[in-house]
Amino acid sequence: MEPIKTPMRWIPSLYFVQGMQFFVVMLIAGLMFKNLGVGNDQIARWTAVLGLAWAIKPLWSPFLELARSKKLIVVAMQYAGAAGLGLMALALHLPHWFGAAIVVLFLIAYASATHDIACDGLYMASLEPKRQATYAGWQGAFFNGARFFVTGVVLKLAGYLEGEMGVFNAWSSVFAMLCVLVAVLATYNARFLPGTLSTEHSDMTASGVSALLKEVIIDFFKKPGIWLAVLFIVMFRFAEGQVQTIGPLFLLEARDKGGLGLTTGQVADVYGWVGTGAFLVGSVLGGYLTSRLGLKRAMPLLVIAMGVPNATFYYLASALPQDMAHIGAAVGVEMLGYGFGFVGMILYIMQAVAPGRFQTAHYALGSGVMQLGFIFAKSISGDIQIAMGYQQFFAWTIGCGLPALLLLLWVPMPRAAAPQGEAVPA
Repeated sequence: MEPIKTPMRWIPSLYFVQGMQFFVVMLIAGLMFKNLGVGNDQIARWTAVLGLAWAIKPLWSPFLELARSKKLIVVAMQYAGAAGLGLMALALHLPHWFGAAIVVLFLIAYASATHDIACDGLYMASLEPKRQATYAGWQGAFFNGARFFVTGVVLKLAGYLEGEMGVFNAWSSVFAMLCVLVAVLATYNARFLPGTLSTEHSDMTASGVSALLKEVIIDFFKKPGIWLAVLFIVMFRFAEGQVQTIGPLFLLEARDKGGLGLTTGQVADVYGWVGTGAFLVGSVLGGYLTSRLGLKRAMPLLVIAMGVPNATFYYLASALPQDMAHIGAAVGVEMLGYGFGFVGMILYIMQAVAPGRFQTAHYALGSGVMQLGFIFAKSISGDIQIAMGYQQFFAWTIGCGLPALLLLLWVPMPRAAAPQGEAVPA
């Protein structure tokens, strides 16, 4: 392929937008609400509702096949996301700003979830298998690059502007800037993404898609041991969903209320720089370990690693350190463990749950179950934390990680262990 047509002309912008919209809803929104005075229970409950978009997206993903042009869907959803970000800038100035913000974030979430389906479909349709593998690493790099941008740059800017113009005006300005950025990237993608912006339809029918979706779901739940696997997936993320929701809010919480009392800018530093870097390192190390040991032998270590964030936040809530080096090191350990352990669930769904007649669709369903487990834990985390206080809450999450470890005695695993140095084939 000619250099001018290299996929690197569109993969970075495509997956950067995908990540940015996701992290704005699932991470930045909660931190913004905390600074605007919303309670932890409300933050946890409503961000959990928003997160359902990514959990249930497999239910409408087959219907996107009715349009052959994945590019059209991608660009349309990116412009919809840009419009939502612009509406967020306005919503924060309304009398009932919280309700308006939730409605707008709902729009952004479902546009983003639909975008995820179409952009992955576009990637697979535009590249042959060898090139898909070649550029797969760049997908994750730019998706997580968006995480760094949102936490390390956008959050840092918001913290600076909060001191200059007040919290509401600061976040309104930030969302206006993000609106412009996404609109520019959508315009770029409209030109450089492969495919056309035509509205040509496929030969599939809605009734045919519905019948296939029903068959896929029935086949999924007929798999041997599937209900035990579903329980394991849910319990794997039960503690994580609580800690990843309340942990950042604990960093912002005033010290007289049991938190660390960090500023928005300081949270941006520890999560955007230290946290993102540690998460990426942990993910690489977790993948390497699993490729060496095989999933069955590595899984106990991966489950234990998922408990590191719980223990780390319990330590922070007990010691309440004041120096940023101490706090930054703790967050680095937390995110290293999180990245290391999270690999286990992705590979478990890929290797133990997805294989079969509808491997791709069943991977999507398994991922949806995983997200539902996370959302359930997230939705109850605020109420539990308010009832217990931060220190006891983080102690509770340590206990919440134990059922997943116990389930390893019975949960179905891939039949063949990988030879040393090789990954188990999906």
